Amino acid sequence: MSAHGPALRQYTIAREATLLPIPDDLPFDQAAIIPAAVSTPYAAIVGTGAVRPAQAVGIWGAGGLGAHAVRLARMVGAAPVIAVDPLPSARERALVFGAVFALDPLAPDFAEAVREATAGRGLDVAFDFAGVGAARAQAASVLGPFGSLVLAGLTPEPVTIADSIGFCFNINQVRGHYGSEPEHVEQLVGLASAGRIDLAPSITAHVPLAEAAEAVARLENKVGDPIRLVLTP
Repeated sequence: MSAHGPALRQYTIAREATLLPIPDDLPFDQAAIIPAAVSTPYAAIVGTGAVRPAQAVGIWGAGGLGAHAVRLARMVGAAPVIAVDPLPSARERALVFGAVFALDPLAPDFAEAVREATAGRGLDVAFDFAGVGAARAQAASVLGPFGSLVLAGLTPEPVTIADSIGFCFNINQVRGHYGSEPEHVEQLVGLASAGRIDLAPSITAHVPLAEAAEAVARLENKVGDPIRLVLTP
């Protein structure tokens, strides 16, 4: 969020083509977090990752994007959903949000834990929402045959494939991902309105617009481990 961006203004002008009606049964604050926070992981899961029911999915980073990815992966039928995060609080939240397993990437038995969780086959799709080179390398190392690594977190760090022969033998893939399309937002509005996904737990707090700078600092520094803060006029 930029200090001069429309998200930090009480009023702004938008083109009609960029707007979407909000159903009466969908609270405005929940609708407000759909673009980016929810639509990016949704597009990564149903689009770039093309996750299908019963596929084993790993999600690196259970923060603002990854926490929603856990819920969305579960919603589309992924099984098991494995969250990976070094923060105990983030792992606990991922379990509440529907992850079957929540693993510490620094644990010495991490790879074995993934094998056990997936009955030895490895991950069908791994998502990097952390934007960390080490997370990407670790995710690639536990892919199963025909498995894909989706780069949803942004970082200038290079992608490293430690075992390129094994990667090729298993016909693995690395797929880039960025943002979402208008239809993803529209679909999510419909899903949230229909009760298929409840976004209320994603709103950590409502913050007055005058305290926007403090809210941004809370997000950047993970004060209180927030998912999303909604600014109110």
